[in-house]
Amino acid sequence: MRSISHAAACAGLCLFCAPCFAGGDAAGEDSFTAELGGELHLDYSAFDNDDRGPNNTDGLDARRARLEVSGDFYGWGYSFEADFEGLQDDFSADVIEAKNFYVTREFGTSKLTIGQFIQNFSLDAKTSSNNGLLMERTMFGTTIAPLYRLGVGWIDARDHHTLGVGYYSLEQIDEWHTKGNALSARGTWTPLREDERVVHLGLSLAREWYDHPGVDGASALRVRPRPAGAQSDNSRAMLTDFSTGRDVDADKYSLEFAVTRGPLYVQSEYGGVRYDDGMQRNDLRSFYAAAGWLLTGETMPYDAKNGRFGKVKPQRKGGAWQLVLRYDRMTGRQHLDGQTDFLDVSTEARSIGVNWYANANIRLMVDWIESRNRDRFADRTLDRTRALTTRFQFVF
Repeated sequence: MRSISHAAACAGLCLFCAPCFAGGDAAGEDSFTAELGGELHLDYSAFDNDDRGPNNTDGLDARRARLEVSGDFYGWGYSFEADFEGLQDDFSADVIEAKNFYVTREFGTSKLTIGQFIQNFSLDAKTSSNNGLLMERTMFGTTIAPLYRLGVGWIDARDHHTLGVGYYSLEQIDEWHTKGNALSARGTWTPLREDERVVHLGLSLAREWYDHPGVDGASALRVRPRPAGAQSDNSRAMLTDFSTGRDVDADKYSLEFAVTRGPLYVQSEYGGVRYDDGMQRNDLRSFYAAAGWLLTGETMPYDAKNGRFGKVKPQRKGGAWQLVLRYDRMTGRQHLDGQTDFLDVSTEARSIGVNWYANANIRLMVDWIESRNRDRFADRTLDRTRALTTRFQFVF
């Protein structure tokens, strides 16, 4: 019951804090609305493993099974979302996880958010998993970007730019073992924004303070991406490792670029982190480039309020078809102060995908991934894995 009690406590805190910030005569302050939504992502993965280490296992997985209640109450907005995918392995309330769990308040062109939500950092992280080009976010987006964190955020959105800042805990409602707190900021600019042509530029910065990782009940600070999809646990490589209990400072950044021109969409980010505990340092670098082509002529829509791209809307009865390519790479180098590197590892993935948007609610996805991990210090390949992954996606 820990997940439910933590989520309930967060919801209560959000509702308690809301009146403290109330002000003005916003529309709808005397009304209460509620709307039920949800998403289901059913994934199947088939692996072509090499003979290095244990094999990844083929199988069907409910990647996400979420229900959400959202709406407005007396001038405030809210969203409470729970993920039930854990019930496929353990049918108990303990495995139900809280995702979005927040309240919002608008002040002109600005919006305040209190609770648990995806922080202001990275285009890839801010793009909904329902709208991504491929089944999974990039390795940087899944391991470095602060996704669901407890905190306070503020974003101001104008015609051609947004500026968002936030203060958050490294903890989540259902994960209390990562200790510390952080600050983040993200700015975006669209020098060109027309119906079928958009140029997006962005910069994200974050400073995180980790408290005694690896001791006294705190989780170790490790970066181990899954290069061949969410089910490729046995293809993970260690890029960062801090587990001695010394406090760690992390400076994160990401440079964003995206452009649409009719049915063509291109997105890329270059980002990194510098971890430092006073005795050793780790420098992690990441780059990805992705492109999508809507064969049926639609255009990726732009969400100017959040500085991101939204859902493809099919214009024909037969739905919309999209071809996707992506190259994704991360490297991690770690050394004791004044000494040479003792860790120098890279991981990369090349992906090609096909998406069929049957209608506004249903999408079918097929991705082919080839991943490779290398120990650059020893000049040897650690793992090479190919994967064919498919998804049935239903969103309402």
